[in-house]
Amino acid sequence: MANITLGEDTLTCQAHETVLDTLLRNNRQIPHSCRQGLCQSCLMRSLDNPPPVSSQVGIKDTLQKQNYFLPCICHPEQDMTIALPHQEMASSTVRVIEKQRLATDIIRLLLTHEDSFNFSAGQFVNLKRADGLTRSYSIANTPHPDKFLEFHIRRLPDGQFSNWVYDDLNPGDTVTISEAQGSCLYLPGRAEQPLLLVGTGTGLAPLVGIIYDALQQNHTGPIHLFHGSRDIDGLYLMNEMRELAATVDNFYYTPCLSGENTAADLITGRAHDVAFAATPTLKGWRVYLCGHPEMVQQTKKKAYLKGASLSDIYADAFHVNLPTGNVVSSHAF
Repeated sequence: MANITLGEDTLTCQAHETVLDTLLRNNRQIPHSCRQGLCQSCLMRSLDNPPPVSSQVGIKDTLQKQNYFLPCICHPEQDMTIALPHQEMASSTVRVIEKQRLATDIIRLLLTHEDSFNFSAGQFVNLKRADGLTRSYSIANTPHPDKFLEFHIRRLPDGQFSNWVYDDLNPGDTVTISEAQGSCLYLPGRAEQPLLLVGTGTGLAPLVGIIYDALQQNHTGPIHLFHGSRDIDGLYLMNEMRELAATVDNFYYTPCLSGENTAADLITGRAHDVAFAATPTLKGWRVYLCGHPEMVQQTKKKAYLKGASLSDIYADAFHVNLPTGNVVSSHAF
């Protein structure tokens, strides 16, 4: 028998039971449906020990890395502390060390964390100011010995949080940060696999982190980045990406303009259309999509129709939602 801890409760899992059986027997309301590991509606996360491998069958590899598992097929091999995917996470305090303008309405925000902070490039966190106003932003860097986190923040006309960051947040100030979340990240193991990364706007932020992470882990397959914007000012980091493409043999960068104004040295068109036109098939490729939700959803479908496996498509849509109280569950605004 194993003990299962959920929140403040510790329950005993009988020898013949799955984790889901134990939770339901003790009247815990857990989303579930098929109870055979197919629908994945009961997905949970182990907060301490890795779950049994057999309970992770069919789950995306990036979620497996974060100890997600299916309680309906999990016969625990040891005590487990578990949580629902969206259960309240631990938070910590970070300090602003730098604000740098990347474009007219985009800044690079650097934060430092004194305590241990586990994350993978491409994941996102919730940033919260003192009054509780919260927004989610993608991490644009890989883990670094200097313990810093990089974010690319676009200033929106009516953005409460982004305007506060621009006007009132200064080096030395502190904000609260959640644990890192999300499964749009690089995993080693198939170093020769071609990678396609398509982003719009500040959707470039997680993609930059993923690219550097892949290169640091000696990815040998071709890495193709397509970044799109309506105007040239939105193609921030263009010089940095071009320099990287000039020095790294397997990295290719294509900036795309979709607005009315064009430039002689840039491709005209939407980033995902340009990417697909340049890539006859995506069979065997790994695909990363970040940016506007409509672009992400359309491109996800097209990538699948072009041959990419659903398990190899990693999508991160930046949603714009109306606030509920002081908290907005949107990503990157």
